Amino acid sequence: MDFLIYVPIAVSALAALGAWPLAERLPPRTSTWLLTVSALVLAGTSCAALGLLAMAAAMRLPVVATLGGMSLRAVGRLDPASLPIGVIAAALFGAAALAAVRAAWLRSAALVAARREARSLAVDGRSADGEQVLTIADDSVDAYAVPGRPGRIVITSGMMNALTESEREALLAHERAHVSACHYVFTALVRLAAAANPLLRPMAAAVNYSVERWADERAASVTGNRPLVARTVAKAALAAAAAPGGALHARAGATLRSTETPRRSQASDPQGPKLCGWHGYA
Repeated sequence: MDFLIYVPIAVSALAALGAWPLAERLPPRTSTWLLTVSALVLAGTSCAALGLLAMAAAMRLPVVATLGGMSLRAVGRLDPASLPIGVIAAALFGAAALAAVRAAWLRSAALVAARREARSLAVDGRSADGEQVLTIADDSVDAYAVPGRPGRIVITSGMMNALTESEREALLAHERAHVSACHYVFTALVRLAAAANPLLRPMAAAVNYSVERWADERAASVTGNRPLVARTVAKAALAAAAAPGGALHARAGATLRSTETPRRSQASDPQGPKLCGWHGYA
């Protein structure tokens, strides 16, 4: 077994180290696509490497070698990987497959629950893109997008009361960006990749951060007011941190929400405040 079979695992570790610098320095749309595709490729190749190591170990067993018409001496010459390494690889491959299936099931169930919950609520309005805007009578300060066709944007009355009219428009622009750009697909795919290969978990967190930057930049473009979007992001985050949790957090929307809070920078650049995403995307 050539040493190249271990390359995908080593590259996964290196990619995890470089995920945050890429997410912070590249344009958000570019970094989101790059990190998501890279995570999927690395998860697939690393699982394939584990599978090959497991198969090589199986070929060392007399029964399997006999069925394959190969001699154990020939297998030993062609495959320098030891039997213990193959057994470990087989165990890791099985764990990766189970983790990926479990992650896919949980995300699908959460999405179905969120969609069912959103359908049970009254619709306040519908945008030109078709997504529905729902306002929930809840003292918690929260806003998030539920993906689908049509998409749904859920905002609590606590969030509405915490923002001015112009800030509400900026927040809606942010959430509409999540829906129109299908950000849920990116975050779901990279989480599946991270479930199959835990080394890629920093990449999943970096993609969460990138989609928030992407939505912020889209909101700034729509409103034409970067300082307004930056102020809205900061104000919404502070209000959410200060307000007591309401009933909404125990419902389906909270189930979908990311458990990883992306890092945010308050630095400025020549074009205006550096935007840092509101984390209310389901």
